[in-house]
This record gives sequence, C-alpha cells and structure tokens, in this order.
Amino acid sequence: MPNSKIAIYALTSQGVNLARRLASKLGGTIYASRRLEAENVTPFDSLRDLVAATFNAFDSHIFVAAAGITVRCIAPHLQSKETDPAVICLDQGGLFAVSLLSGHLGGANELAADAARAVGGQAVITTATDSAGVLSVDMLAKSKGLGIGNIERVKDVNMALLEGQPVQLYDPEDWLGLAWHSNFDSVAGADDWDSSRPGIWVSWHSDCPEGALSLHPRVLHLGIGCRRDVSVYEILDHVGDVFGKRGFAMESIASVGSVEAKRNEAGLLEAAFEFGVSPVFYSTAQLTAIDVPTPSDKVQAHMGVPSVAEASALLAAHGGKLIVTKEKTDTVTLAIARSRRA
Repeated sequence: MPNSKIAIYALTSQGVNLARRLASKLGGTIYASRRLEAENVTPFDSLRDLVAATFNAFDSHIFVAAAGITVRCIAPHLQSKETDPAVICLDQGGLFAVSLLSGHLGGANELAADAARAVGGQAVITTATDSAGVLSVDMLAKSKGLGIGNIERVKDVNMALLEGQPVQLYDPEDWLGLAWHSNFDSVAGADDWDSSRPGIWVSWHSDCPEGALSLHPRVLHLGIGCRRDVSVYEILDHVGDVFGKRGFAMESIASVGSVEAKRNEAGLLEAAFEFGVSPVFYSTAQLTAIDVPTPSDKVQAHMGVPSVAEASALLAAHGGKLIVTKEKTDTVTLAIARSRRA
C-alpha cells in the first residue's frame, strides 16, 4: 500500500528518474536538487538542511545517493532505535537497496525489500538476525502488536537466539505464539525466573522481573470524561496514579475513548497523543446503549448520557470486561476495560 509518509531524495537526473519509479509503487514525496530543474518535485538547495527539517516529519526516508552521503546527513538527528525513522539508500541505477537505520522497529528492512522489488534491484540487509535467518524478537513483538517496555533488553534476547542459547519465556496467553518453540523455555511465573539468564516477560502489568525483556499486549482501553479546558497534565497524572495503584503497564494502553462533545478538547487530544493512540469519540446514542455499573445522574444532566468513562471504555474494548470502574478527580473521570484475546 502506498505510504504518503515516505520522503525520497534525489541528487542526479538519473536519481530523479529512479525516485519517480519508487514513488509510483511506494508513494511518497520526492525531493530533488534545485539545480536539476526537475518537474513535479520539491526542490532543495542543501540536502543537509532539508534532512534537518524532514527527518522527524516522515516515517521513512529513501535516499537515491551514496551511503556515505546519507549517513552524514542523518547522523546529527539520530536518537534511538525505538523512535528513529526508517532510512534506506539506493544507488542511482537501482541495483542495491541498503537498509541503514531502524531495520526492525522502523521497518527499514521491509522498506528496502519493497524498494528493491519496485525497481528490480537487490535488498541489502545486514541486521544479524536477518542475516543468520534467526527469529528477531523485536520484529516479532511489532508484528504481534506488543509494546516494548525496555528496548535495551532486545539485544540480550536476540544475541542469545543467535548463539543458540535457550531463552526464558513467560507468556501465559501465548501472545507471541512461541509456546512450543524449541528455542524457548516457558516458565510459570516469577518464582521460576532465573535473573542470570536472558528472557522475555509478556504481561499487561508492570511486573517484569529484573533482567527480562518486557513486552506488553495492548489490551487496556481507557474511557475518559473530563471538565471543559482540562489540562493534559491533569489527565496524565490521574491515569498514571490509577495505573500505578494497580500495577498496570502504560505500554498496554490500546485506546482512549470519550463522548463526541469532547472531540475538540485539547487536553484530551494531547493525552491520547502522549499514550501513542488515536482518540475515539462516541455518540450519545452509542453511549446510552451500554449498561454500566455506576451510571450518573449528574453526567446525564450535563452530557445527555448516563455514563461517559465506563461506557466509552466498554465500547472501545468490543465486548471486553470493565476492570476499573470510574475513578474521579475534580476534573477527570477514568474507567478501564480490558479487551478479550482475539
């Protein structure tokens, strides 16, 4: 599927032609050196200055340029493998598509393969697990929709897999689908965990033992009601307090829901952004149709529905169970539902 969040950079006329072929298959915005006077592209004077502006504005970057030029342009902007965008480069003949940055989590390895197919070239993938044909736990977690709580532990698990060492696994609901995999030793709980060995702990709670890679299924759906002009900090503080008391993992937040009347509430929109989800807003008819444990006459009088927080959480969870009935501050009401395992 074409991706409008791809930036494609070309430095030569031949490179522009290749960029057009890539964009026709992958989508994206083409940037070309102004001196080329190419049509239907965005011209630039300095590639280094351009990348400073575009690096964090796009999910992926394709440079039709030498690897050295690409590395020098992106180097000042690198932050972490968890947040950096995908970066690949191609020679202007389209012979090789090289994955340079964020091969796994950012999707550069997949992008390099897609780009190579688009122009009839060869993808060049140098990440160790891919080169060895070994399972990469960060890629697996991404494909299963799991959040990673401590990205620095990925290398410990991947290294153990590369060396053929067994890896501990706590995943009672088998989110990773590895229950019968020969490279993993399933454990029943914390009492069986050996902190001296690498391992993976899959849970929607913040209960990961020391030294383990923590992965979190996104199963917690927040229903939020709030006063007008509430600040993002009031929402974040209340959610953080409720999660902290119950030991829930913030990485397991799957959605934020509220009533349609709150669609333009800035604090709520900012909070959803901080949680890394897109907010969902429900009509009064949708909310009224949901049976909740603690309806409110006050909410009915002000919003026209008996419940905002609990009903929104239950709607978002699609048949899941309410695990936290509404908890209130002076300005924020929060309820949490857990979705069922698909």
